[in-house]
Order: sequence, then C-alpha cells, then structure tokens
Amino acid sequence: MFEARHTMATTSADNGIPQSAAGGPPAAGRGGDGDGGGEWGWFAPAGGERTAEQSARPGPDVGSAGSAGSAESAESAEPAYPANPGYGRFEPSRDAELIRRTLEEIEPISQAVTSYFYALLFLQHPGLRELFPASMDSQRDRLFKALLTAAKLVDERRVLVEFLSHLGRGHRKYGTRPEHYPAVGECLIAALTRYATRTWSAETEAAWVRAYTAISQIMIDAAAEDERRAPAWWRAEVVAHELRTPDIAVLTLRPDQPYPFRAGQYTSIETPWWPKVWRHYSLACAPRPDGLLVLHVKVVPAGWVSTALVHRARPGDVLRLGAAAGSMAVDHSSDAGLLCLGGGTGIAPVKALVEEVARGGRARSVEVFYGARAGRDLYDLEAMRELDRRYPWLTVRPVAAEGPPDGGGLTGRLPDVVREHGPWQGYDGYLSGPPGMVRSGVEALVAAGVPAHRIRHDSLDALGAAGASRD
Repeated sequence: MFEARHTMATTSADNGIPQSAAGGPPAAGRGGDGDGGGEWGWFAPAGGERTAEQSARPGPDVGSAGSAGSAESAESAEPAYPANPGYGRFEPSRDAELIRRTLEEIEPISQAVTSYFYALLFLQHPGLRELFPASMDSQRDRLFKALLTAAKLVDERRVLVEFLSHLGRGHRKYGTRPEHYPAVGECLIAALTRYATRTWSAETEAAWVRAYTAISQIMIDAAAEDERRAPAWWRAEVVAHELRTPDIAVLTLRPDQPYPFRAGQYTSIETPWWPKVWRHYSLACAPRPDGLLVLHVKVVPAGWVSTALVHRARPGDVLRLGAAAGSMAVDHSSDAGLLCLGGGTGIAPVKALVEEVARGGRARSVEVFYGARAGRDLYDLEAMRELDRRYPWLTVRPVAAEGPPDGGGLTGRLPDVVREHGPWQGYDGYLSGPPGMVRSGVEALVAAGVPAHRIRHDSLDALGAAGASRD
C-alpha cells in the first residue's frame, strides 16, 4: 500500500475542519438530486423517482441551465485544488489521464470492484453501514458511475466545483460527516489497487489521492457553508392526498418551516416506510403564501417510494424533504415567451412555471404542450385547461400519441407535434418528462428555431437514475 493514501486530508480555513477529518474521496456523495441534481453519491440508492419523469446529469448539459444561483455560488466559493504533502498539487491534465485509464480498465469488472469496495468498507468501518439503505441490491453500480462522472469532470474546474458542491450539500440529509471521507477514500484506493492491475502504479495512486483530496474538500466546504444557512432536511406533513388515476396521486404537503425553492425545481423525499431511501419529485406549484407544496407521484414497477406515496400515504403522515434543486427556473430578465413541453407527470414543473409567470405581474406568452401516450393518461388536463381559460397569454395543447384526447387535442409524438407548430425563435424552451422525450424534445426545439442556450431542462445523466419517475 503506497504511503500516498495516508495523505488524503486537507485543512479548510473556512470551516475549521481538522486535517485528519477532511480528506478522502466523495464517499458520502449522493447528489444530486439528485441533490444533485441527482442522487449520485455513494450513500444513495440507485435510481430515483421524479414526478417530472425527468433525468439530469451533474453539471450543464447542452442546452441545459444551471440551478438557480449554483453557478454564482460555485464561482464565489471555488477553492484552489489543495496540495497533498509530499505529492504536490493536483495536475488536471496528467492526473485526469491516469484516472481515466484506471476507469477504462475496471469498467468491464465494475460490479466486482464495487462489491469489493462495499465489503471492505463495511468490514473495516461497520458504523458507516447505517448511512446506506437496508437493501444494497440497487446500490452496486452507483460508485462506478459517480467515479466516472467525477473523472470526466476532473479537468473541467468550474463544472467540477459546481457538481461536487451540489453533492456535498445533498449529503447532509444522510448524516454524512467530514470524518467519513477518509474511510471511504482508503477503501476506494484498496479496491482500485486490487483490480486495476494493468494501469495501477505509484504515479496513478498519487493522481487518485490528489484528485480525491481536492474532490472531498470541495464537498466538505460546500456542506459546511450550507449548514450555516439551512437544515439538513425538512419535516413535511401530508395534508391532502388525491388519487387521480389508479397509479397517480397528487399530494399536498405542509413543511415544518419555510421551504425555499423556485418554480420548476424538484425536491427529494424520504418516507417513514423506507428509511435512507430518497427519491426526487418535481414541485407542481410556485412558492405560495401559505407555504404548502404540491407533488405529482406516479407508481413505477417495483417502486418502493412511489408505491408508498400513492397507495400508503395519508393525511397526517410526515415525510422528510431534502433541499430543492434543479435548473428549470423562469428567466425573469428575458422578454421571450415560454415554450413548455411536459410529458406525463412532467407537467408538474410546467404547471409551477405557469403559476410563476401568472404571479410575476408581467404577461408573457406561454405555450404548453402536454403529452402522454393516451388521452386517459393526461391526468391533470382539466386543471391545465382551467389555467388556459383564466390567462389570455397561456395556450395549452394536449397531445396523445394514440389518438386525440377527450375534448379535443393533437395526435402524435410530443416533440414532432411541437416541431410542426413552429417556428419558435421568440421563445425560451422548457422540457420535463422521460429522458427520451427530453432528448428528442431538445432536438425538435433547436430544429424549430430555439437556440440551444435558451433551452432549459434538468439534464440527463446524474439524475438519469431519477428519470421517468423511477424508484
């Protein structure tokens, strides 16, 4: 074992974390959402449910916007990559190359690597087991994906800092502490040493140590800063539960204290029936004077949390909420109209955006295309039509792939229908729905005249596990 692994620690002048507690890789990493955006941390269960049926990746995607305030905060708080005693400062180009070679080698055997990592972690540090969900079946592939994502960003400083800061803030709701990071770092290095036999060397290990010392410190600093201004999680009582279809429910929640968010963002939910299992759901309302929140939840196959929320939750039950995240906020500095595509329960954040514009006091043209496979799946159509009748600047067009919805509408695939009704040069695009719909929707909007930099959606990799309201 090279001595390098014992230097995986740094000191933060800002948060006062002792050097012995600060190092190691982003072991506690779970986003995200996922959270960064997505639940991309090692303590997070695979997958994630979102009523928006969206998926997202850590960091900007082509045509995606950063979370409100995230880029600004990342810029202002961006630390220099820290040095490791005896190993020098992180060298993005060379170190990133060595890290990627390691990942390429272990990719075909990633399941064995992650299984060994967790076995070693729980054997040597049994106290960390309680940070993970009871079932580890869906956890196995998350480490490799998180590592691969970080490795791809390791020489993209601004994006990496934004991604990792989001992860560090999201980890707080799991009970992650700075002292957990070195343990995970040691087990990670041990697993890589065992399996990356072709590419591993003293130079490679030093590169991993330098990179993950930097990574862990960014996350620790972000969590410490967030702790000064927000709780790790909120308690929220279910005050209303409406079953719209056999597998879709609309829940109204009352947080125990003010819950800051912007229209179009999403939250993470933990239920009392599945401790340590968090899933993402878009908020279907803009901030309200009474502080109530609205979620649209669809049951998915084998969906632990979605099934509990739709079929088990009742008024009086108390859930936990993580901090709001997401990139689909209204740009109030723009005079452009809003072109919104909502597929399935992806209508939830679109509805929130409509409320935001309505309360903004400045009428802007808003075009909503609300799509589903069949007309009966447009569970919130009447509510959207009521908004259409109320606001002259709003147009709602229901779209069903298998035939026109009741009361009239359009037939076809949602992205194709939107393209046919273009051009849309004077609009900002907003997309929410299954990952495939978002991808094809972006292509359709660009083809219909919307510049890529004016298309907003929660991007497609990190919360990709959270896509399509997946459990």
